[in-house]
Amino acid sequence: MDHTEKLTRYVANFVDELVQSGLKHVVISPGSRSTPLALTMCEHKEIKEWIIIDERSAAFFALGIAKQLKEPVALLCTSGTAAANYYPAIVEANYSRVPLLVLTADRSHELRDIGASQAIEQIKMYGDTVKWFHEMALPEASEPMLRYVRSKASQAIYKATEGNPGPVQLNFPFREPLIPDFSIEDAWGSRKTPYQKMNVGERQISQEQKEQLIAFFEAHPNGVIVCGPQINPGLGSAIAALAAAYHYPVLADPLAQIRGGTHQKTNIIENYDAFLKSSEIRTQLKPDFIIRFGAMPVSKSYLFYLQENRDIPQFVVDESEGIREPVANPTEFIYTNAVKLCQDLVADEKASHSEKWLKKWLSINELAKKQALHTTAEVLMEGEAVRSLLEVISDEACIYAGNSMAVRDLDTFFMNTDKSIAVLANRGASGIDGLISSALGAAAVTNKSVTLVIGDLSFYHDLNALLIAKHYQLSLTILLINNDGGGIFSFLPQAEHGKHFEKLFGTPLGIDFEPAIQMYGGTYELVKNADALKEKLINSYQQKGLHVIEVQTDRQDNLNWRRQIWQAVENDILLGEG
Repeated sequence: MDHTEKLTRYVANFVDELVQSGLKHVVISPGSRSTPLALTMCEHKEIKEWIIIDERSAAFFALGIAKQLKEPVALLCTSGTAAANYYPAIVEANYSRVPLLVLTADRSHELRDIGASQAIEQIKMYGDTVKWFHEMALPEASEPMLRYVRSKASQAIYKATEGNPGPVQLNFPFREPLIPDFSIEDAWGSRKTPYQKMNVGERQISQEQKEQLIAFFEAHPNGVIVCGPQINPGLGSAIAALAAAYHYPVLADPLAQIRGGTHQKTNIIENYDAFLKSSEIRTQLKPDFIIRFGAMPVSKSYLFYLQENRDIPQFVVDESEGIREPVANPTEFIYTNAVKLCQDLVADEKASHSEKWLKKWLSINELAKKQALHTTAEVLMEGEAVRSLLEVISDEACIYAGNSMAVRDLDTFFMNTDKSIAVLANRGASGIDGLISSALGAAAVTNKSVTLVIGDLSFYHDLNALLIAKHYQLSLTILLINNDGGGIFSFLPQAEHGKHFEKLFGTPLGIDFEPAIQMYGGTYELVKNADALKEKLINSYQQKGLHVIEVQTDRQDNLNWRRQIWQAVENDILLGEG
């Protein structure tokens, strides 16, 4: 058996086992050393391949697909710095618990550490950022080696998805020649079921633990439920039912998948970020305990609320082991199926708490909502742009929220709605890189409209991604909020240091984005008021392709407008107006 046949059978069996284990999508960064895997994946009829030239963009595109589908996606690149360019997205996948299968082609062992071209150190190059690493054996086609390569393929999928999902890396050393021969008889092998099938049961707490938790709830009427960023579509309705049974308020992050949908939303508090900015109001709302589902919320006001209540019991419910409690408050972690836990607590609930505590939260929330919904300005503000989007976005749509101010505007202006609106974001590491790529990845695998809300710095940072939309004729609406720099820094202490503020933090770009958007075949609109914005958004949803709608704002005006809202909220609540 010659080298080409060994290479072909080895790689084909690996790729086929990925498919048998559930892989449907691969994002390929073109290169030479990855040729065996790239050609084989394109040849397999059950894999959808996406060819993305820019490696950083490719990795974030894969991340967006995986977030949208909630399933593993493969990434493939050649040797050398190509693999290094995947790193930012791998970091995000790790911290946001997204399953990525990173396949890095490499030079064979004899070409390492001797100055050969494109031969860098790729062994465990991502360190602890990946859940698992394996250096693959050189291609062979004996029966033991074909069993080995299939076992590693199925193991990689399992490792990426079990427990808290995340990225894994397989490093493939290849010798030349690199071209497989698909005319070889039975090159793919003959398996029709996974080589290794891992059946993992759902985690549940014991009956005794459940009874203890119920007894605690029954003895503490002033509880607060918090739902942070999470992607389980069934958890929102389960938490809503739990809140209704015990008369607890639910502080719902915009990424919690609970502010929108047909489930009961009576207890959902969506404006807590605005009114918890007041230390006096935080004092009035001291809880008996807090139980949180999902990751830490975006809101900094909630962070202050936690810091000022270190003495109260806190529970954090998570599907698998992991510590997501950045305040370091004393915490009891409950590792279990969150939906099943809510259902069990509702089914066995015996006490009926007074609604006094809940009504206090609801009353305050309504006062804050009044200001968020009705405060306007002479010019179109950033928050008003997001508010306009939420007015016209359709049912069953998806919003991809950029970081910095975009997700915070969504937190303030995304009110409870019966529309089923999925909200995705890259909040694991909360970087501004790769956001267009991720949104395009999400848009590529859904027939629902996807709207990316993004600032100008983030847009500039990932401008290369627009080529993906052009190449694959993808449909995406981008609401580009351009305040000519880093708007979030205007809200931070750095703004008090005016001498160096603009060059270090404000970082104005002064870019006209229209020519770049047109270069990539997109349509561009600049709008000046809310009515025009809503009209252009509606039009974009009725047409295919890339649509960028820009709103130009002033950072200082936006800061003053937001502070006006916060002050009005505090005054209304403390004076008892409304």
